[in-house]
Amino acid sequence: MSAPSVSYSITVRLEVPAGGSAVSQLTATMEALGGSVTALDVIHSDADRLGIDVTLSASSTSHADEIVERLRGIEGVTLGKVSDRTFLMHLGGKIEMASKHPIRNRDDLSMVYTPGVARVCMAIAENPEDARRLTIKRNSVAVVTDGSAVLGLGNIGPKAALPVMEGKAALFKRFAGIDAWPLCLDTQDTDAIVEIVKAIAPGFAGINLEDISAPRCFEIEARLREALDIPVFHDDQHGTAIVVLAALTNALRVVDKPIDNVRVVMSGAGAAGTAILKLLLAAGVKNAVVADIHGVVHAGRTDLVDAAPESALRWIADNTNPEGLTGTLKEAVHGADVFIGVSAPNVLDGDDVAAMADGAIVFALANPDPEVDPAIARQTAAVVATGRSDFPNQINNVLVFPGVFRGLLDAQSRTVNTEMMLAAAHALADVVTEDEINPNYIIPSVFNDKVAGAVAGAVREAATAAGATAPNSPSAR
Repeated sequence: MSAPSVSYSITVRLEVPAGGSAVSQLTATMEALGGSVTALDVIHSDADRLGIDVTLSASSTSHADEIVERLRGIEGVTLGKVSDRTFLMHLGGKIEMASKHPIRNRDDLSMVYTPGVARVCMAIAENPEDARRLTIKRNSVAVVTDGSAVLGLGNIGPKAALPVMEGKAALFKRFAGIDAWPLCLDTQDTDAIVEIVKAIAPGFAGINLEDISAPRCFEIEARLREALDIPVFHDDQHGTAIVVLAALTNALRVVDKPIDNVRVVMSGAGAAGTAILKLLLAAGVKNAVVADIHGVVHAGRTDLVDAAPESALRWIADNTNPEGLTGTLKEAVHGADVFIGVSAPNVLDGDDVAAMADGAIVFALANPDPEVDPAIARQTAAVVATGRSDFPNQINNVLVFPGVFRGLLDAQSRTVNTEMMLAAAHALADVVTEDEINPNYIIPSVFNDKVAGAVAGAVREAATAAGATAPNSPSAR
């Protein structure tokens, strides 16, 4: 059974006899079943009965249900309301719009709205660039999804995707002070998505594409970057890639290996895998091998011989695997310096990790179950990272997307490019200082208050150096 997690935290209201051992029996029962009691609050008491709220963490929904049923069966215990704390946090949504100025009287109303607002409208009509100065555009990002590839849940649609997009917007605000707006589109037609985003773009300074399935996400991003004068960033691709490169940079420092002299084996050739690969190659990796469900990707593979040159897999075949390896992932990983997984659980075992080179680095990022058990990988690998919060070295996109967009917005950048992403990765890596770095700390915490500012500053400088800023912006002068 997995360890208890706050994601499955519940509060159970109970009444028990005031005397005797009922309370200790409750906690013993919950802990015997693998639950973790995190709080016990008395809400009322009299001579005969005691009302208590017990908060506990379980390992899954079914595990929580099992604990509740067992509590129900304890003699003398009356079970009241059971509250799922995660659902309560989402009740009514997690974000809201707030006015920056109070509207207290007729004068305020006349300036915030009509007739005074007309003067501002006309100023923008005469100089459209003033929209960045005089409206929310300057600090606004659209978080756009079609619900086709949400987390590890798959194609669950736009309504079910909304809680994730709200969460993304909340993180933009918390870590970078950016106003982000969830836009869940009720279409999975590529042409329609491109046209919709083009139509809403005037109100935003950046577009964050989210949870759109491959290979459509590649085309959507490419077409929007071509069409729009604001940056378009697919976080599932590029956010993941930036954090992976930052973590790898520090992992290589731990094992004292140069990036251009390691063999990297990757499992997964989807959106995240392709973006990671491209950024690693740009950062100096010379020998990368990618495997998908059919094995190692190579130019002679039957399904790729006739593949279109612009297809993602064909691009991978043409730009990786310099030694011409064939076969399975397990065969490819033998002797490799680095393994990066963005694929499926349990595709490797301890023997595979032990067969890697000395000072092996393993990034097993599939969630919630990694490509190899991290505890087993740590027995022979020098550095291990996962996508999970219950192991050291969590690869988490929230480390970069707020700072990346903060830098882009501050620079009033019209695009985002590889140089900006490399700058973000190097800045994130450098947040971990030389005296802090070790096998269990290659990437900073998402709550490290230096992260967003460091990433934003690096991206802002890279955007300015690239000449990607809007005319008359502070960075352009």
